[in-house]
Amino acid sequence: MGSPSRSRNLVAAISFFLGGSLFAVGAFLAELGTTSLVTVNVTYLVGGFFFSLGGYVSILLAPGHERAWRSAVVLFVGTLLFAVSLVAAFAEGLTPRQSNGWIWLPDILGCICFLVSGHLAMLEVGAGRVRVRPHLLDWWVVAVNQLGSVLFFLAGLAAFTRPATSRELDVALVNWGTFAGAVCFAIGGVIQAFDTPASTETVVSPAHDDIP
Repeated sequence: MGSPSRSRNLVAAISFFLGGSLFAVGAFLAELGTTSLVTVNVTYLVGGFFFSLGGYVSILLAPGHERAWRSAVVLFVGTLLFAVSLVAAFAEGLTPRQSNGWIWLPDILGCICFLVSGHLAMLEVGAGRVRVRPHLLDWWVVAVNQLGSVLFFLAGLAAFTRPATSRELDVALVNWGTFAGAVCFAIGGVIQAFDTPASTETVVSPAHDDIP
């Protein structure tokens, strides 16, 4: 009876691990500047596919849990926005305005979706409040991923292209923020792989909360 949930949880965990790992590799290659932009963009694109897969499977893991389901849906929408940005990054000769419209805007909206999704997930594991619950494995999954979302958001803000210079606001923050955020999601995927469907699918009840 629990086999489908276990399988889905494992698929989601592996997907987030691969997505995070590939995003980290892409950001590292971008910072080094020793490989072609196409290679970097392909690495990001494949990583984005795994993020989308993990987001979709997360929706399947949360039926009947309204807040968890909304969190998964918002996360999935965020991955689709990332996909738009990642595909647009292959275009050449874009003006700063076009770059901001087709690459930066979907990216920053995706980052916001990740933050909202993480907040909803924090409320889910905190019985309606954002709280620290280190004794719960799924809290660690959510907390590490939310840290990754914050780092993605900071990197997204820094990726805005200045019309006057046609350069991003802070290239180093874009690359290292993306790298650190992606590592968080990869770690979150590893932790999730050790989580059980029971703890993943159980709605936390205030009556059983032992932290005031």
